[in-house]
Amino acid sequence: MNRANGKTEAEGMTLDPERELPQPENEGKDEQAQELERVKQERDQLFERLARLQAEFENFRKRTQREQTDFRQYAVADAVKSLLPTLDSFERALQSHPEPGELRSGIELIYRQLRDSLARLGVSEVEAEGREFDPRVHEAIEMVPVSEGEDNHVLQVLQRGYTLKDRLLRPAMVRVAKKS
Repeated sequence: MNRANGKTEAEGMTLDPERELPQPENEGKDEQAQELERVKQERDQLFERLARLQAEFENFRKRTQREQTDFRQYAVADAVKSLLPTLDSFERALQSHPEPGELRSGIELIYRQLRDSLARLGVSEVEAEGREFDPRVHEAIEMVPVSEGEDNHVLQVLQRGYTLKDRLLRPAMVRVAKKS
């Protein structure tokens, strides 16, 4: 631009570097500082979101892994439950034929094989006879009045109970002593 004296504005500005410095343009720097602060806040929010998503994903992965492990451990539960009546039948057969013979020894062999196979799968018998009654693993069929002995203890097991690892498959059906 030309001025009235024929010089442009740029030419008219002469600065003595030792005495004068041009005034800084604060307007542009303020806008840049605000923009920088906004970008920093947005970055911090994104980092927080990333951290939460990573934690959620890790929790999901652990939960899924735990569910798969539980499924593998207890997948045989239904099959084992269906074999328990067969086990009961073998026990009744052995009780009804107490005399030694080939039939009894064959039944005993099959019974032991079945029990061993179930034990390898993690099936164990619920301990009941002579123990204190525990409603979590025992099912009381009858309360028998007794004058001697301990109160609330299992007198007789009518049907054995079984667990698969730490899970109850079937409670033991028992008769329980009740002091009179």
